Formats: sequence, structure tokens, C-alpha cells
Amino acid sequence: MADETNPPAPDAQTPDAAEKPAKAPKAPKAPDAEAPDAAAKPARPPKKEKPPALEDKPFQEFIQQHFVPGLQQALGKIGIQDVDLKFEQRKLPIAGLGDTPLWQVVGQWQSDRRQFFFIFSKEDIQAPKYFCCSDSSAPPSTLESFMIDERRVTLDLLLLYAIQRLNGQKWLVRN
Repeated sequence: MADETNPPAPDAQTPDAAEKPAKAPKAPKAPDAEAPDAAAKPARPPKKEKPPALEDKPFQEFIQQHFVPGLQQALGKIGIQDVDLKFEQRKLPIAGLGDTPLWQVVGQWQSDRRQFFFIFSKEDIQAPKYFCCSDSSAPPSTLESFMIDERRVTLDLLLLYAIQRLNGQKWLVRN
């Protein structure tokens, strides 16, 4: 007589035995939240969110609160104290290049004899940027691309390139 709790094993020669797949081993159970081991582990504090990077701030806020003061400070370290920096939306300073106002950081010093313009094509520091300058109170005549090879623009890079570009005019230090 067959035991009902333990059915007889199927005979290997019967067709039913060949068709039945073998049972997969059971995966170990995850510990219950109510288990004593889970209560012994301290809970992890939630991760603190990083504050957004300066460069992720809105464009106008970034330029007014970080770039312009940073440029003023960098020029002051070199010894240029009388520079007047403005951030404003205006037409390009070169005649014939368009009437659409663009955001610009305009710098003037030596009683307005020297002036430079860092021009942003969009309200985005990652967008194309341009530079132009003039000396002897003449209007600028050439518009140059500025920071065209940088994949990610940061405040430090923007300040570095601005100082390098002004130094390229031989305005900041003598040879």
C-alpha cells in the first residue's frame, strides 16, 4: 500500500517521468524585517543631496553673482583697480552684425580708453560665446569666438579664459 504523504517515485521507464522537468533549487529567503538580525543593524541615514553647482544656477544669477565679481577680483589681483564691469543686454558693439540684443559683460578702464565685451549667444554659459575689444576709445572691429573647445564650462574656466584673453591683448602684464 502506498503512503499518501510520500507518493511513490515515478518509474524512469514510464513516459510521464521523462516529460517532467526537474525542480529548480529554491533561492534562500531574504531575512524578514521582523527577524532579530534585521533589528540589530542600524538604519542608514538618508543621503544628503548635493547643492546644485554654481554653473547650474540660472544664467543671469550666475553671471551677476559669480562671474562679474570673480572677474573684478581676478583683475584686481593683477593690479587693475579702475575697471568698470557691467552685465547688460545690448546690441553687438560692431556695426552690421545684427540688431538682436545679446547678454554681454562689458568692461571699461583707463577712463574708458580700453573696453572689452564677453558676449553670450544665449542665456546659457554652455552656448557659444564671443569676445571683442577696442583700445584708444575706438569702436571694436572684430568679433572672435571665445571658449569654443570646452565641453563643460565652469566658473573657474570662464574666469581663466577671460583673463588669458585680456592678457592676449597685452593689457594686463608686460612682456
